Amino acid sequence: MAFTPLPLVDDFLVSYHVGHALLVLFALSIVGSIPLGSRKVVALNASLFGVIFFVTPASQLGGDPFTYRFLGVALLVVAPILFTTARE
Repeated sequence: MAFTPLPLVDDFLVSYHVGHALLVLFALSIVGSIPLGSRKVVALNASLFGVIFFVTPASQLGGDPFTYRFLGVALLVVAPILFTTARE
């Protein structure tokens, strides 16, 4: 039988859950929006991920869902402040 890397990938990914994936997507989207030079885009991105972190069911978030909910609430508080203080 030919070598298939699927079990290796599965063994690597089994220790992660949706909360980790959302956190990585949030970090990558922030890094991707920085070259645009607009704090409003970063603020809208942060508020969108704040809603996603807050609304995602606790069973999908894995280990400690309170941490991700708290991050969602913090983003929902900070993002509008960042949006209103942005010039462009």
